Amino acid sequence: MTPCPFFLFSPSPFFLIFSKRNLSLFTGLWTSDPRLRDCMRHLRLAMRESGGTVMVDQKLFRKCVGANILLLTQAFRRKFIIPDFEVFASNMDQLYYSTQRQEGGHVADYIPQLAKFSPNLWGVSLCTVDGQRHSAGDTKVPFCLQSCVKPLEYAIAVHEIGTEHVHRYVGKEPSGLKFNQLSLNDEDKPHNPMVNAGAIVISSLLKPNSNKAERFDYVMEYLKKMAGTEYVGFSNATFQSEKETGDRNFAIGYYLKEKKCFPENADMIAALDFYFQLCSIEVTCESGCVMAATLANGGICPITGERVLSAEAVRNTLSLMHSCGMYDFSGQFAFHVGLPAKSGVSGAVLLVVPNIMGIMCWSPPLDRVGNSVRGIHFCQELVSLFNFHNYDNLRHFARKLDPRRLSFDDRNKSVVNLMFAAYSGDVSALRRFALLAVDMEEKDYDSRTGLHVASAEAVFQHFFITAYIALSIRWGNTPLDDARQFGRDGVVSVLTEYQQMYLCSNGSQSKTEDQRKLDSEGCGLS
Repeated sequence: MTPCPFFLFSPSPFFLIFSKRNLSLFTGLWTSDPRLRDCMRHLRLAMRESGGTVMVDQKLFRKCVGANILLLTQAFRRKFIIPDFEVFASNMDQLYYSTQRQEGGHVADYIPQLAKFSPNLWGVSLCTVDGQRHSAGDTKVPFCLQSCVKPLEYAIAVHEIGTEHVHRYVGKEPSGLKFNQLSLNDEDKPHNPMVNAGAIVISSLLKPNSNKAERFDYVMEYLKKMAGTEYVGFSNATFQSEKETGDRNFAIGYYLKEKKCFPENADMIAALDFYFQLCSIEVTCESGCVMAATLANGGICPITGERVLSAEAVRNTLSLMHSCGMYDFSGQFAFHVGLPAKSGVSGAVLLVVPNIMGIMCWSPPLDRVGNSVRGIHFCQELVSLFNFHNYDNLRHFARKLDPRRLSFDDRNKSVVNLMFAAYSGDVSALRRFALLAVDMEEKDYDSRTGLHVASAEAVFQHFFITAYIALSIRWGNTPLDDARQFGRDGVVSVLTEYQQMYLCSNGSQSKTEDQRKLDSEGCGLS
């Protein structure tokens, strides 16, 4: 069987291209990506039928990638939000390991179940708005969302019942007080949805006429959609711990009831119970980062393409996360990191880089205000390395890296590789470059193209003609001129034939002087 040219860039069998390591290394796509489900199913079936290794012919190739050709083309042509994902992932790993050395802080023990986690656990996962993913560390260990559920709960409430209705009961301002303070604003409302009082009131707004089980399933369905159907669980042990040790939250609940903060006919105890349940929902770093990426992507889950939340709900949520999401550290976090985030006492930090990616960090040791020590340090180092801060100037802040751009070195490498392939007549390499969206008309410092080199070295290939660079001019000479100068009669014949075929078919459309020069030589048009 003849291998499909699409995969000529790899000597490996086709299935190796789609191994977890190869695919995620170069593109950031994981083989578990829901968008690749059909592709992987066909591939596994072909491997099973062949008894192992399989080389792909054109028919099998079309069957495998037919439904995913646009996604895979974008991936291998580096058209995703992070084009050079391998380099970016390497930088993220360096940040992970440097942060791992951070010590200090204490694991939360006021909820007994949280105290059982090892202080050495540390994981970071990211997911971009294109579904590119990377993980480092303990990213498959389930942990409870705790306060990280507050922005998600708020986003669901705004999506379902609207901004105006939600903020009839909850304010929008930072409180300047501890997250579990018995305090209301001047209108006798909780200060914002990111403190306990605000989250408890919002719990009473979601499906108020449904029973407890229906309300919990309702929110769980939303969270699973945000996570792209990845792991979202529930820790009953943590839920029971929360209820048994939640005296402060019960006090807040009765205070809210006294001040008539709940909607009419709302059951305060049921709202508290629901709030404890939501805090006890489990995720991993890998599923949590997809939730964050859904917020970064305007409410559309990157790995399923499903719209989960309205754009308005996401905008409101990110605004409040930016101003109120990090407990008593919110102002400093906004100043130094400049990104929307939410922390939880389980050690989680949900970080959103709008329009780029979502990140979930998790490390149980907390600082004095309840934020993960390693999580905070990682976020600060992230914006020190990359220009992700909301107020970094993208044009004039050259000291930081911008992973959204291909580096200048990459362009230089592509020019050199293209010239060497042209010099040696390596048609396979040239096809590979074309499929990777390399500009086949790229020029070197001397305005020389690959066709100039191939024509001069008599290793001319028809591939260059199909890329249509025959009109490239270097020092007033076309590749045809170079072929004549070096006495390459065969190349002269092919180029002349091509000009007659191409230029004559285009008639007398508007032409440059260089095109007219070729016209006069090729098909006699003036």
